[in-house]
Amino acid sequence: MNKKRVLVTGAGGFIGHHLVTYLKKKGYWVRGVDIKLPEFEASAADEFLQLDLRYFSNALIATQGISEVYALAADMGGMGYISFKHSEILYNNTLINTYTLEASKVNKVSRYFFASSACVYPEYKQLRAKVTPLKEEDAFPADPQDAYGWEKLMTEIMLKYSAESSKTEYRIARFHNIFGPLGTWDGERAKAPASLSRKIAYAKLTNTNEIEIWGDGKQTRSFCYVDDCVRGIDMLMHSNYKEPLNIGQDRIVTINELADIIADIAGIKIKKVHIPGPQGVRGRNSDNSRVTKEIRWKPKVSLERGLESTYKWIEKLVRDQIKLEQNA
Repeated sequence: MNKKRVLVTGAGGFIGHHLVTYLKKKGYWVRGVDIKLPEFEASAADEFLQLDLRYFSNALIATQGISEVYALAADMGGMGYISFKHSEILYNNTLINTYTLEASKVNKVSRYFFASSACVYPEYKQLRAKVTPLKEEDAFPADPQDAYGWEKLMTEIMLKYSAESSKTEYRIARFHNIFGPLGTWDGERAKAPASLSRKIAYAKLTNTNEIEIWGDGKQTRSFCYVDDCVRGIDMLMHSNYKEPLNIGQDRIVTINELADIIADIAGIKIKKVHIPGPQGVRGRNSDNSRVTKEIRWKPKVSLERGLESTYKWIEKLVRDQIKLEQNA
């Protein structure tokens, strides 16, 4: 059987790892590339290359013999990371994105997916907790809050101009807070659902029932489960739509509400202690009208169901961590 050969960059990361598994189930031959191996389970990729894509020679190796590229490699993390690592993020991701794109041209890749972010949207559209859902055209006039948003928007523009002189088809998704199991759950790179799950699991298992939340907890977000995300990537990649599309849930919750949902899943009552810390924009939500119209994608997994599977996975890790600490 002559399988289509595809590349997933960032295959050692959270979404990339899930995407490799999804594409393998769809019958593709998959090459995974990342600077690191997946942390929590082995990759399903037919071939996994540990390459630093900040070097053009490595990008050429990664894209050789490939029909479709799913470009997810990025230096990124939660607010505890992207709020302070502006220079590193801008430098690393600009190199990764530019070299992966150029190598794909050299190796005559037929179709190229780029994982952009809701961070491209301007801060002036996200100043209130009760925010108006963000439409794709809201990205301009541009004013992303941080370097991560700027480099994503710059790459979107680079792809737009590349399409004018290249035979490669380009697709762009703007992810809105993707979460689920098998992702970073501890440290500065952990995002809100994982970080809160860790704190609540620790509070439950140590009978403290107290967790810290950055800011007043009234900042709002929408959260999309990773299974819905990778399905959306596949649908967009193989559609005829060529402009950026939101991939996210359109249900908005406060961080306080998110913590309460996770606490209910854990079966405990929590006391929230609000402390100073990076919060990002005040409110962000996804307008899904265009993605529904153009590719007929809608999220299928509810926030509660997604958080349940995420929390259960993290609680086990926290339990193991506590046992190690007690036996040290």
